[in-house]
Amino acid sequence: MLAPGAGADRPNVVFILADDLGYGEIGCFGQKKIPTPNLDRLAAEGIKLTQHYSGAPTCAPSRGVLMSGKHLGHSDIRGNRQAKLAFPEFKEGQQPIAKDTVLIPEIFKKAGYTTAAIGKWGLGPVGSTGDPNRHGFDLFFGYNCQAVAHSYYPRFLWRNDQQIEINPKPIPGHVKPVDGEVKMEDYIGQTYAPKLMVEEAEKFIAATKDRPFFLYLAFIEPHVAMHPPKESVEKFPKEWDAEPHRGEAGYLPHPRPRAAYAAMISDLDSYVGRVMASLEKAGVADRTLVVFTSDNGTTLEAAADSRFNIGGVDTAFFNSTAGLRGFKGSVYEGGMRVPTLARFPGKVKAGSVSDAPGYFADWFPTLCAAAGLAVPGDLDGENLLPVLEGGTPPVARKPMVWAYAEYGGQVVVRVGAYKALRRGLMTKNPGDWEVYDIPADRAETKNLAAEKPEIISQAVEILKREMSDNPTFPLKVPGVND
Repeated sequence: MLAPGAGADRPNVVFILADDLGYGEIGCFGQKKIPTPNLDRLAAEGIKLTQHYSGAPTCAPSRGVLMSGKHLGHSDIRGNRQAKLAFPEFKEGQQPIAKDTVLIPEIFKKAGYTTAAIGKWGLGPVGSTGDPNRHGFDLFFGYNCQAVAHSYYPRFLWRNDQQIEINPKPIPGHVKPVDGEVKMEDYIGQTYAPKLMVEEAEKFIAATKDRPFFLYLAFIEPHVAMHPPKESVEKFPKEWDAEPHRGEAGYLPHPRPRAAYAAMISDLDSYVGRVMASLEKAGVADRTLVVFTSDNGTTLEAAADSRFNIGGVDTAFFNSTAGLRGFKGSVYEGGMRVPTLARFPGKVKAGSVSDAPGYFADWFPTLCAAAGLAVPGDLDGENLLPVLEGGTPPVARKPMVWAYAEYGGQVVVRVGAYKALRRGLMTKNPGDWEVYDIPADRAETKNLAAEKPEIISQAVEILKREMSDNPTFPLKVPGVND
């Protein structure tokens, strides 16, 4: 239902999701080497959220939390499981979200919005219960499967239920490590998929400008493999790269890995600029809520003897985590605290900053509140619109919970300023509880578990209430559900 008086003035929503973008990898969050003028402008014209967290430390479960408003204790999707393991009829795609799980676009579509998902999906194959067209999206264009999205030159992209061939000779995202000369041209194909996706976004905005729309724009940058266009790479100094990445850290080799990674983030920034320009050209920029964030932290570490993170990313060179501990796959801050911006003229004060804690489960109620739409009563998130508008966060917000069934099994509960976590739950030797005072110790250097047993007790009680069984993604937590 629409709020009274919303009428034709209902705002549009554009939600832009980066892929594996680290907390410190854009200028307004401290990046010094990679220019991101469009994202910096977005921050200058809106709000920067400095303690915002993804739904999970990896792709599919994070997106499941975002789309459903259910944290990992209740979400259908709690890991990056491939659909074919349970549904052999599907050759690509991830474990499908359930048929009766209500996603954000379903609410917007029922309210008369035109809806589109452009980019990477990862919540169920075309034809499954997780098909984006079955969950409220009028248009889906892009990658259904996140494994296919490891290549920027795939054979095809999906338009709704149709495969559209874009590269008769696709370039895979993975090869064996190579010896000898590494040539950039060997890993560049005919049609670069991200260019098609940003063009599709521009067309959608132009075609839909006269009626309210919800656009979920899930770009694949800067997730490896690294094979950006040559002209993008050549914008960055040759002296950055004395040695190539030969594929020893996985994915594709690249002769100039630092420049290539910078190019991917720079290109991502340019896409944001093009989207904003499209909104302005359509005359709807001033009545559109634009959100930008990332699905998790920067790419995880490779082998101990590698100078790169996975895929050839040099996170130390770029200070990708801005001093936070951990990477993708980790429930430490570097794996889940993500750069987050929101612009909403007339509602959000330009140049504002908030350190109010929040996470992906909050966007469902927040986006609906911005559009004046009622929300389901069983969501786990809080409405952050008052925070975006310069108000104070909820005095006693719903608990922020992560129950992540992969990378050894990990749980996290944010209790006020404190973060309680436990790792290795699916291993023979589960780790002990750890407690950190996040505002005082953002790098998580001092474990306060011995000094703060009450925080652990609170975390256990919260998990007892907030963790439902999920046979597809089982997770046993000693003292909670063992």
